[in-house]
Amino acid sequence: MQNNVRKSLQMTDPADELIDLLDIETLEVDLFRGKGAGGETTQRIYGGQVIAQSLMAAYRTVDDRLCHSLHAYFIRAGDPSIPVIYEVDRARDGGSFTTRRIVAIQHGRQIFNMSASFHVEEDGWDHQHPMPDIPGPDGLMSRAEERDRDAERLPEKFRADFTRPRPIEVRELDPRDMFDPGVQDDANHLWFRMPEARGLDPQMQHCLLAYASDMNLLGSSLRPHALTWFQGRVMTASLDHAMWFHGPIAFENWHLYTMDAPFTGGARGFNRGAIYTADGTLVASTAQEGLVRPRKQK
Repeated sequence: MQNNVRKSLQMTDPADELIDLLDIETLEVDLFRGKGAGGETTQRIYGGQVIAQSLMAAYRTVDDRLCHSLHAYFIRAGDPSIPVIYEVDRARDGGSFTTRRIVAIQHGRQIFNMSASFHVEEDGWDHQHPMPDIPGPDGLMSRAEERDRDAERLPEKFRADFTRPRPIEVRELDPRDMFDPGVQDDANHLWFRMPEARGLDPQMQHCLLAYASDMNLLGSSLRPHALTWFQGRVMTASLDHAMWFHGPIAFENWHLYTMDAPFTGGARGFNRGAIYTADGTLVASTAQEGLVRPRKQK
């Protein structure tokens, strides 16, 4: 597996910066360090970032097989001002399956832990649910265009971070008004890709998709309640995240992320996702529970 991906490049492009962010540093056997700053937000460490860095840490200890599933818990908010230390426990190296346990640490405390399982390639029976009949990405407004359009509605101190370039190209099927969304169905669809992923190895492709899999997923729980993060009415946080890889990933190409939220209650929302290639092949599935707590109004 490649190591020190693009270390020699001057990281100015957001996609190159993301690849560098996921190219974690080896400190010692089974001990790694990842950058805290970067990713989707500057206010905290984006959940997909710590998922992807943890998966990369595990991959640095696995040679001959790819991840088929991961299960993670978010324990504390990540501090983007300092690096994250990743400890990998080699729980099992079997003939067909390998298991790793990864703990992410900041300020001497766990902020996140994850178990990941890796499987040798095997043949077996195949079936999948069909991809929903959703319009393709052509003609849909990009996330960058949406944010440029809405930036004037935010306080000036937040605008630069809100509109800065992001590495993942996103086009939502039905983008919501961030201040007055109205009640909507929990079904939630977007197309995403990163053209600069072309030529990267399968491990990095997995890490990039894991990074992107945290986008918009928890938002499915908010849609039936006319809520968004920008209104100040709801406190949200990812509590756990699970992901299953079903097939090869080529994230330079468009993928459909179709999501829903079967249940919201008890200040938590449960969300599911399926990720398809443009030709309808199901390549990954996700599930996440998140905090959806009413925020006290002043």
